[in-house]
Amino acid sequence: MQTKYLAKIFVTLRPSVLDPAGVAVQSGLKQLGYDNVDQVRIGKYIELTITSSDEKKARQDLDRICDQMLANPVIENYRFDLIEVETQTGVF
Repeated sequence: MQTKYLAKIFVTLRPSVLDPAGVAVQSGLKQLGYDNVDQVRIGKYIELTITSSDEKKARQDLDRICDQMLANPVIENYRFDLIEVETQTGVF
């Protein structure tokens, strides 16, 4: 039996890493009159579907995918939500 999961992945810079894009957006917001915005951090949001035999294996695969491709573990953190969307059973 295989299960299809929707992964919602959030990649953000580590708190210790300078975020020049966030600084630029914050500056632009201040120029527009939004003085109440204290800090802006820019990140990435990624959705993908993954098919796996179980949720534990899907999570392990997603950890490797994020580490190897979607995030730079030196300067970025990531987290993901996993939602089951479809279970496929073998038909004989």
